[in-house]
Amino acid sequence: MKKKFLEIGKIVNVHGLGGVVKVQPWCDSADFLCEFDLLYRGKEHIPTEIERASVQKNMVLMKLKGVDTPEAANALRNTVLYMNREDVELDDDTYFIQDLIGMQVVDADSGAEYGTLKDVLQTGANDVYEVAAPDGRTLLVPVIPQVVLNVDFEQNRIEIRPLEGLFD
Repeated sequence: MKKKFLEIGKIVNVHGLGGVVKVQPWCDSADFLCEFDLLYRGKEHIPTEIERASVQKNMVLMKLKGVDTPEAANALRNTVLYMNREDVELDDDTYFIQDLIGMQVVDADSGAEYGTLKDVLQTGANDVYEVAAPDGRTLLVPVIPQVVLNVDFEQNRIEIRPLEGLFD
């Protein structure tokens, strides 16, 4: 089951005297984090309005409504920020990493199980699925159209056709 709220960043510091916080983005780009007017703080998912946000050196400087002093901002240090998945529309064949983790990775032709997806490495050219094989090995699967054929959330599985020699 897909989570309603997804981790998107973490408040790591205070910036200046006006209650601005510095946020470490946990998304594809810091600019994406600046697109939100509403985020949710902590595991309680407290709705928090964003007055303004800007990118500075791969971090996001964010002014939260009601946080007007350095002391109030400092009290939020180490707080995880969440987004509501309903606030974002993804392109086809684009997924939230958190939704993919834990899916079974199987052979598209034989149905043989390769293991469970434990992480997605973002390498720049293409993502790489890190798969925990039943024998304890870690398999690396390039996320390219020739290899990853289908992602099926209903069956909780990813179908792949490995290139020759990929797992040797």
